[in-house]
Amino acid sequence: MISIKCVLIVYGIMVKKKEKETMKLTHLDEKDRPKMVDVTDKEATTRVAVASGVIKMSQKAYDMIVSNQTKKGPVLQTAVIAAIQGTKQTSTLIPMCHPLMLTSVKVDIEEIPSLPGFKLEVMAKLTGKTGVEMEALTGTSIGLLTIYDMAKAIDKSMVISNVQLESKSGGKSGEFRR
Repeated sequence: MISIKCVLIVYGIMVKKKEKETMKLTHLDEKDRPKMVDVTDKEATTRVAVASGVIKMSQKAYDMIVSNQTKKGPVLQTAVIAAIQGTKQTSTLIPMCHPLMLTSVKVDIEEIPSLPGFKLEVMAKLTGKTGVEMEALTGTSIGLLTIYDMAKAIDKSMVISNVQLESKSGGKSGEFRR
């Protein structure tokens, strides 16, 4: 007797095969080899993406960062520079991302005493043929990792969380707001 589990497994394989036949994956060519998406024929539009993330830490680490008393120097200022740098380097870190001519990168860090910790937000902007979501997300991640790196001697238990796209505009897919 065929079990329900076997039927579901076979059905799942059939559904996946059918989905693959109808769904064209943009980062695979006709022979299922990885490729970068061709944006040659896309219209250049102004594109903006905002991403954010949070880092939670001990009260001691938070207090030392806010009062600029860490041994490694000004943590938040360094995190801003790192976030900008990370945003600009996205295509060297994420294999299928296009190198982009960003026209603006803005970084904001909000102190959250009740956490204690910080919320870091990156806005990336350009006029081009592809979006900047990955740039904003990468910049956010690098900025938060920099905070961790500069304060890990004080608190190794810090937690980075909620790295997410907040909004994007421009391009064929239009607007997104969380």
